[in-house]
Parts: sequence; structure tokens; C-alpha cells
Amino acid sequence: MNVLARLLEHPGIWRGRSLTRIDTLASGFPELDARLAGGGWPKVGLVEILATHLGSGELRLLLPLLARTTHQSQARWCAWIAPPLTPYAPALVAHGVNLARVLVVQAATGPQWAPEWATEQALISGACDVVLTWITRPLRPRIVRRLQLATQRGRTLAFLLRPWSARVAQEPSHALLRLGIEPRGTGVLVSILKSRGGATGQWWLDLDAARADTGV
Repeated sequence: MNVLARLLEHPGIWRGRSLTRIDTLASGFPELDARLAGGGWPKVGLVEILATHLGSGELRLLLPLLARTTHQSQARWCAWIAPPLTPYAPALVAHGVNLARVLVVQAATGPQWAPEWATEQALISGACDVVLTWITRPLRPRIVRRLQLATQRGRTLAFLLRPWSARVAQEPSHALLRLGIEPRGTGVLVSILKSRGGATGQWWLDLDAARADTGV
């Protein structure tokens, strides 16, 4: 019986609303944490964030998490893969991000450049706490599944940042969590499209309400 209980606690097994025990990381937004399974971002697993357009607030949503994880005493890398723009270091520092733990992976555009391959390598390396990947082209469900499995292998949290469209929002996904965001005033309209063991729904989130706590 104890073996079964431990098996059912594995984050890769979905028990619907029965709330498997999930290790989580605070998002920095209490209102968001209250709606996420376990009370925060999964410590290990794949999260998809679908944004209506570049700069919709997707990065601001993640900055409190990045600030906290990059200041851990034994912090691994925070890898940025194929960001559409060069990260602005002064702004990251102003939000508490430790640049010494940030790794940016970029390459010339073209058919040979596959950010999903680079993402998988970063995840299985075991060298990263968080991996952020920007992907603009369509993804096959089997690729998303490979990335979800890779997060388990490397014990890493990964975010796929993708354009939001009606087609993409309705496609199947193996991610643990799927959010859609749309800019509204000083915040974003957040839609939880999929959450293993958590709630779904839509609400407005004030991005200025972040609680940054780097622990330093």
C-alpha cells in the first residue's frame, strides 16, 4: 500500500481533482498562486504560456520567480533559449535577477535552428533550475511530450512561450499547466487553459502587485 501511495504522488501521474502532492515555487503573485495546483508554479514540469503578442506581460509574470531562483545558495542556470529580443540586463537587475546565473542561447534563424532541440538538451543536462524558450512555429504534440519528459529527467521547470491563437489554444498539450495572457492596462487577462489538479478560468492580474523576495 505504501508503494502505491508513493507512486500516486509522482508529478507525472494525474489524479484529476484528487490533488497529487506537488512541489511548487511561489510565483510572486498571491492571486495567481491561489489558482494554481499546489499554490504556485510546479517545481518540475512543463508550463506553456500563450501570449497574444510579444511583450504581452509574459516575462513580467516570470520575473519574481527568476529573481528568487537565481539567488538560491546553490542556484543552477536560468537558460533563455531563442528570446526574440536581447534581454535588457539593467531591467533584469532592477527586478532582482542575478545575471551571473542567466544563460542566453541564441542562433541565426533558419531551418537548421531548432529551439525545441536546444530546450531538450538544456532540460536533460540537469544544469538548469529554469528554462525559458520562445517558439513561434507550430509544435507537434509529441515534441511537447518529449519536453515534459525531459523536465522530469533533469528535475527542471520549463516555460514554453508561444503565440496565442484559437488553433493553438485548442490543440492537445502534455504540459502540466497552460496559460493564456492578454495585456489589459497595468496587468494581464489570464486564462488557465489547462491545469493538472488545479482550477481553470479567467481573471485580471495586476502585474504591479508582484511580491519580489530574492532571499538576499
